[in-house]
Amino acid sequence: MNRDVILLSLCQALLTTGNILLVSVNALIGQQLAPDPALITLPVALQFVGLMVATIPASLVMARIGRKNGFYLGNSIGIVGALCCIIALTNGQFTLFCAGTFLLGIGIGFGTLYRFAAIEACPEEHKSRAISLVMAGGVLAAVIGPNLAVSSRDWVDDGVFTGAFVVLTGLYCLALVLLTQVRIRSQVQAVAEGPARPMREILLQPVFIVAVTIGMISYAVMNLIMTVTPVAMARCGFDFDTAAWVIEWHVLGMFLPSFVTPKLIKRFGLLNIMATGAGLMLICILLNLHGVSQWHFWTALALLGVGWNFMFIGATQLVTSAYRVQEKAKSQAANEFLIFGMVTVSAFASGWLEATLGWQLLNTLMIPVVLWAVLVIMVFRKPVQQALNPLPTA
Repeated sequence: MNRDVILLSLCQALLTTGNILLVSVNALIGQQLAPDPALITLPVALQFVGLMVATIPASLVMARIGRKNGFYLGNSIGIVGALCCIIALTNGQFTLFCAGTFLLGIGIGFGTLYRFAAIEACPEEHKSRAISLVMAGGVLAAVIGPNLAVSSRDWVDDGVFTGAFVVLTGLYCLALVLLTQVRIRSQVQAVAEGPARPMREILLQPVFIVAVTIGMISYAVMNLIMTVTPVAMARCGFDFDTAAWVIEWHVLGMFLPSFVTPKLIKRFGLLNIMATGAGLMLICILLNLHGVSQWHFWTALALLGVGWNFMFIGATQLVTSAYRVQEKAKSQAANEFLIFGMVTVSAFASGWLEATLGWQLLNTLMIPVVLWAVLVIMVFRKPVQQALNPLPTA
């Protein structure tokens, strides 16, 4: 794999490390600063809103100024957001802290496009391998992120995790340094391929429908179950350390398979691997319904991570087959907006669903959602395979 893909994977690892660090501390900070208990999760929610808001502009901005400059911009916004959070925590300002997390979400929204940049930095036959290498950066994040959250708490003696945002600022600055060494070739629109198609025509392609559906369902279901698992474990009497350990194994499940997922896709086919991922998610849900021991939570969340890996890497590779070079920006923007819009909805709904429906019913409701993903793969299998493997012309 070429040098640029490796550098982009390291940038993705820094971004994911920061995300895990934020997941570890944001709710606790909200608990300390929020003027009303109902606003405790507002900083987390605004982070996801910022991410969703950034998805379409990020792709369009990069189409005009290039991937590299776009990543510079995203990381710079992230640095401003982290500095706002540091100032807010130093002065106990909840509103400014919320503004900071919103800016961090925008920076993360730009960073979600690292995987597409990796695809463009390598030959066609290495697409899935490039995506997987970028995603594999999450393995480092799974180990480093929680440890940074714990160790940085004592850097500033204020009890509100200011040190975590000092670390976050450093992570974004390091990503800027790495980006200076990346050589992403510019993507020139090919006139020979004709004009760009209307957005409606792109969206209605079976390839795009399957890719976006699998991307939305895999990310939304994973995010929802992952978010409420620590709450469910607390209700069952488990301590924070045990819940953190379960989450760590979940994150490893999300990213560790990335080293072998491309080989599995090549061996068994893209659609089959995505369907297998959906099957693993169903097993996760059944385990959650079967019991609430530490073994149940640990195994279920690890399988949830692997299932997401198979589905999301497959969906990312598949969507790149749905557009031409001159349609790249708007197609990727639509894909990211739909996926992370659904993730934002799941983030807002997770706490309310767990509190009102309970752990068992929440998991039960996820069964038809995952089955819908399987149905979409089955219904569109033939046209998608034809699009991926067109018959040779005479």
